[in-house]
Amino acid sequence: MPSSFILHPSSFSPAWLYAELPMMEYQKTWDLQHRLVEERVTGTLASNVVLLLEHEPVFTLGRRGGQENLMVSPEFLRRSGIPVVHIERGGDITYHGPGQLVAYPIVNLKEAHIRVVDFVTALEEVMIRLAAQWDVEAERDPRNRGVWVGDNKLGSVGISVRHGVSYHGFAFNVHPSLDHFGWIHPCGLRGVGVTTLEMEAGREIFMHEVRAGARRCFEAVFGVQMQKIGWESLLATDEHR
Repeated sequence: MPSSFILHPSSFSPAWLYAELPMMEYQKTWDLQHRLVEERVTGTLASNVVLLLEHEPVFTLGRRGGQENLMVSPEFLRRSGIPVVHIERGGDITYHGPGQLVAYPIVNLKEAHIRVVDFVTALEEVMIRLAAQWDVEAERDPRNRGVWVGDNKLGSVGISVRHGVSYHGFAFNVHPSLDHFGWIHPCGLRGVGVTTLEMEAGREIFMHEVRAGARRCFEAVFGVQMQKIGWESLLATDEHR
């Protein structure tokens, strides 16, 4: 059964925006997050917003680094064409790629008086409830933030906060190829595995269903209503800056 952690509905404004982006190169969405954080801090963006998307293949290193947890050579990586990007989120090294749902909540935690630790727990709760929609029992593990099925990691969490506004978020394995996870010690951990929702559920799962499920889980955990906006307008703003 899913756990029951929720944030008090009155902590947040009742309506959040969300945008379903296509598969995107990492740098483009990183730049978009920075711009949305700036607008949320200044009040130009009046609502919290959640970005849902998949990334083109990329390895990201968090604040703790993680280069030592790459198990392949720099030359091998160059030949693969997969970039390694050092970013400001918490955590160690991880992989993003097709078949993995990424959620980036741009949320004013200061305005809502929400502690970072509670926000991270709430993001884990979203993934736990999301897995439960396919009868997969995921849970937290004291070894590492995120959600697990046994000794296998199903979803990762890593955020950053600037002037009280969160960005980065979680990555939930729906049906990615696990080959690239074999090139790293995921999240800097050794002796653990990585799993997917499809593997645990034992059947085909479509990404559009998981995106819709994620929206419902955000609404339930954060006590808000999600209003869809077009992703084209978000990117068009960046392209004209």
